[in-house]
Amino acid sequence: MAAPKKGRRSPGGQGRPGRILALILIAMVALVGGMFASGNTTPRLGIDLAGGTSFTLEAKNQPGKPNAINTTNMNTAVGIINRRVNGLGVTEAEVQTQGANHIIVNIPKGTNAKQARQQVGTTAQLGFRPVLSTTPVDKSPQPSTSPSPSAKGKGDKGDKDGKGDKDKGGDKANPSGSATPTGTPTSKPQGRAVTDALKADSTPDPKATGKGKDGKDPKPSETPSGSPDAAALQKQLAELDCTTKEGMAKAREKAAGAAPKDTVVACKKDGTAKEILGPVAVEGTDVNGASAVFDSQRGQGWIVQLKFTSGGSKKFAAVTGKLAGQQPPQNQFAIVLDGEVVSDPSVSQSIAGGEAEISGSFTQQSAQDLANVLSFGALPLSFDVVTETTVTAALGGEQLHAGLLAGAIGLVLVIIYLVAYYRGLALVALASLAVSAVLTYTIMTLLGPAIGFALNLPAVCGAIVAIGITADSFIVYFERIRDEIRDGRSLRPAVERGWPRARRTILVSDFVSFLAAAVLFIVTVGKVQGFAFTLGLTTLLDVVVVFLFTKPLMTLLARRKFFAGGHPWSGLDPKRLGVKPPLRAARRRSSAPVDPKEA
Repeated sequence: MAAPKKGRRSPGGQGRPGRILALILIAMVALVGGMFASGNTTPRLGIDLAGGTSFTLEAKNQPGKPNAINTTNMNTAVGIINRRVNGLGVTEAEVQTQGANHIIVNIPKGTNAKQARQQVGTTAQLGFRPVLSTTPVDKSPQPSTSPSPSAKGKGDKGDKDGKGDKDKGGDKANPSGSATPTGTPTSKPQGRAVTDALKADSTPDPKATGKGKDGKDPKPSETPSGSPDAAALQKQLAELDCTTKEGMAKAREKAAGAAPKDTVVACKKDGTAKEILGPVAVEGTDVNGASAVFDSQRGQGWIVQLKFTSGGSKKFAAVTGKLAGQQPPQNQFAIVLDGEVVSDPSVSQSIAGGEAEISGSFTQQSAQDLANVLSFGALPLSFDVVTETTVTAALGGEQLHAGLLAGAIGLVLVIIYLVAYYRGLALVALASLAVSAVLTYTIMTLLGPAIGFALNLPAVCGAIVAIGITADSFIVYFERIRDEIRDGRSLRPAVERGWPRARRTILVSDFVSFLAAAVLFIVTVGKVQGFAFTLGLTTLLDVVVVFLFTKPLMTLLARRKFFAGGHPWSGLDPKRLGVKPPLRAARRRSSAPVDPKEA
């Protein structure tokens, strides 16, 4: 008869349970240490628990679009505003329509309310317009000589003095495009410059060379349709007030209401200049994405990198090629956002390739804000913030107290049941629940600053439901061990042989719970997603705890006399489990040799 192989383990056995326990304990220490190192020791709370700010937006009719306020545009606006707010790192914001022309935005406490207000109220109607004329707005008699921002293809480099090397990657954009403002007398009167620019813009073909439709020099009357003549533009520019908030708001509203083909006057966002701008050459819909990047290599500070669609790339290359070689400021194009000039970079060559970058006096916040609205697109409607209120957490606090009380009562009942029915095994279950609670709490706390996760009332309910899911996994495993003992096996083989059967049941049960949580998270919005997220997270942690803590701990305890010997308080007493003496023991007694004297 062949001898049994040495080192063979029973099915599902774990050779080194101590190492596995050490692994999960190290992970717990690392997570808790990271939580304290981050300075956040409590989970981020949602608006129903912590309070926050609520905005009410009212849609406005746009010029020439009397039927713009409809269900489709309102739903589109809700989606864009939601993505913008999420771009601020807020995942528990509530954005929903109210009535036919109102949108309610609720943002939890801890978010910059002023920044959020700008994001939700900005229409983000974007357009790239050529600059025809610019006049500095300065109380002092000296003209401003601050350099204009520059725009260039992504990756272009140049010398600090503004002279580029075409053989080494392209020219640097002219950094002094507005050093000689057209608001002061130059070699050409300003009115004449505007007239000439209007003539140039009247050419419908971007490849044209400045000639009129008949091949001759264009006439003054050949101005863009709907655009005023040079004298009217000069009058509008003179009347434009960019020194006060009221004046800039009025100018912004008028420029935002103009058609893309119109020539307009507008103020720069910082109020340092007012400009006459030609028709829109590239629209905001031609921008595929934008990001804020700190340029330390060239010393330009914060810049905004743009990516255009295929059609936008061709348009941008055409307009920059047309502006290149022009005299300042007509070698500049204005980036107009909601009727306000955000930046007016100069160009010295055609920018192709579908990528460009905007540099200027950007701070980190202003660069990120501009990239955010460009990335998520323009709202189909204009909105006014009609109300802004602070939401208190009084009602949510009461509901949280009631929910935690219910959870505590449920936990106590579970503990009583475990102790009464499983006795010593209840210690294993309670230790596993404690590990699961520590992991859940630390991960929720760390997810707050990491992805903007906020704990709301439904999420708390999900965590309470998870107590039952986790306890159910322990019960499945304990019952499998007891079944093996009833079959006549000792504890150590029972722990190992019962694990594969329990493992399959636990995985199937947790998979169903996780699938339900995933579907609920995908098909729902708002607070219900908090419930689904927490349920899915705790379900995954249940698998981790059972595999890396409960099973190794049972393997170690099976070597202890208290459990292996079937102590009445161990929960594994063979008598209490109804185990009958094994048949092989009875056979050994019946086949024992008989003493001749007794015979």
